[in-house]
Amino acid sequence: MASISEKMLSGKIALITGANRGIGREILEVFACNGAVVYANARKKGSLDVVAAELAEKHAAQIIPVYFDVTDAAALRSVFTLIQKEHKRLDVLVNNAGVMSDALIGMVSEELMTKVFSVNVFAVINLIQYAVKFMTRQKGGSIINISSIVGVTGNAGQIAYSASKGAVISLTKTAAKELAPLGIRVNAIAPGLIDTDMLRSIGEERVRSNVAKIRMGRLGRPEDVANTALYLASELSQYVTGQIIGVDGAVMM
Repeated sequence: MASISEKMLSGKIALITGANRGIGREILEVFACNGAVVYANARKKGSLDVVAAELAEKHAAQIIPVYFDVTDAAALRSVFTLIQKEHKRLDVLVNNAGVMSDALIGMVSEELMTKVFSVNVFAVINLIQYAVKFMTRQKGGSIINISSIVGVTGNAGQIAYSASKGAVISLTKTAAKELAPLGIRVNAIAPGLIDTDMLRSIGEERVRSNVAKIRMGRLGRPEDVANTALYLASELSQYVTGQIIGVDGAVMM
């Protein structure tokens, strides 16, 4: 039986992409609260400085902001070089950074498809490949990909976004099979309707109509997703890999 410390991620080194707001920001706090050393990524320089300092003080944690575009190959090499130099290990990778650009069939441009897949799929694969170099040497690690319920069910008007999140599901299952013999676990979380700024941007009327589709009667909260990520990052899930965990309150899409 695995022993469970009060801080479930004590001693672990984690990298979280897209950690400056919404779900990523909540995962950052939950990981910091549970003892992880967190490299917190955002694209806009300086956007994490204040929150990282506040959370580090609040939780007596070490949070290192790292600013880079996940589609920038040279920047990816640099951040993993930094992690190697400072800690020489990486225990948890959370691929949270993503973009959502919607268009109806017939209106989907090459530019839109390239943008969505570059961030939501290609960057995820590249980040996994870098992380695996650490995790193979360690003979263990946890990779957590943030997908979406629309990657499972599809959704009208979101052909590019839902296809990209479906690709995340497929690559998660494939990576899990390939990496399991190395002790590396790969799982995905497929959130439903989560109360973030991105969701609120669709307008209050549409938000209310969407809540009516959720059998639990409320929007999900970022901490609902973050707590699932904590489970997948911790030793509690040491025999769990290749899984797509829905955090959706039984929503009907």
